[in-house]
Amino acid sequence: MTHKSDDYGEPRTPMPPTCYQRAMGLRTNPSQRQRRIGFELRKCRERAGLHAEEAGRHVDLGGPHLRHIEGGRTAIPEAKMLKLLDLYGCTRETYVDGLLAMHRATGKGWWHEFRHVVADRARDLAELESMSRAIRAFEPLHIPGLLQTPEYIGALMHPASPAPAASTPFRRFRTRRQELLTSPSAPSYHVVIHEAALHMRYVEEPILRRQLTHLIEVTRLPNIRVQIVPFRSGPLPAVGNPFTLFGSTDPELHTVLLEHDSRSDFLSETSDQARYSAMFEQLVGLALPALSPAAERQYPSQRDSLSLLHHLLYIL
Repeated sequence: MTHKSDDYGEPRTPMPPTCYQRAMGLRTNPSQRQRRIGFELRKCRERAGLHAEEAGRHVDLGGPHLRHIEGGRTAIPEAKMLKLLDLYGCTRETYVDGLLAMHRATGKGWWHEFRHVVADRARDLAELESMSRAIRAFEPLHIPGLLQTPEYIGALMHPASPAPAASTPFRRFRTRRQELLTSPSAPSYHVVIHEAALHMRYVEEPILRRQLTHLIEVTRLPNIRVQIVPFRSGPLPAVGNPFTLFGSTDPELHTVLLEHDSRSDFLSETSDQARYSAMFEQLVGLALPALSPAAERQYPSQRDSLSLLHHLLYIL
């Protein structure tokens, strides 16, 4: 399943609801979490071989109403959702608990205050990050957003002004997202960065130097692991865009995020999860050993991600 939305910078203006949508109280712009709940319910129903009309009757809902639920356009009471999952045979505890967590979420976390200044997909991303147990990511050309310094963020957004005002909404939004990594419920975060991202002169040299130093410092946190794929690693897996894998309480509820210039695709199919998970493991194998500034350096000449970063800082 693919979910598409707008650019991270400007918020999307929702299409006005039709008369039918207003009468039904349907959502005109469901969030990624709301669409995912519907997707899972439809997947379970189809796996059970039931039509929407049959399943709907089981919980006193019409077929069209159930289809709106499956499209994320309207909510379903928790008791009816549990009854449907039982009917479909989807009763694995970790799976049901994961769906219940999605269902009980209000969508009004800290990101809700940015609803008028950042795009839907940015807030969908923040909510997904907040509900994840583990995050794995690959970045070919940029420092990952969760590890960017405020001045690096600002320079990327305002190339002509290397030190924009701290009140820039998206800059504040990105900084708030980063608090996830130091929160009491912080997920594990494993990122693989291609060496090209460390050479790209998107920003002025002093900003880049401080950004690379920050990469070293953040890996002192026990939940963060950073690896660098060097230019000499050989052929990479067939991947041209950054991607992120979000781990849930149950493997069937994992999510893959593909980022493009003008949209983000949230992939829910297990086949996509398996494909990108395998791709990530290939990248891990091609990358240098992880940054470990706290570890004792018994072999100063060894080739690892930390050595490469120190070399880049030296030649800057």
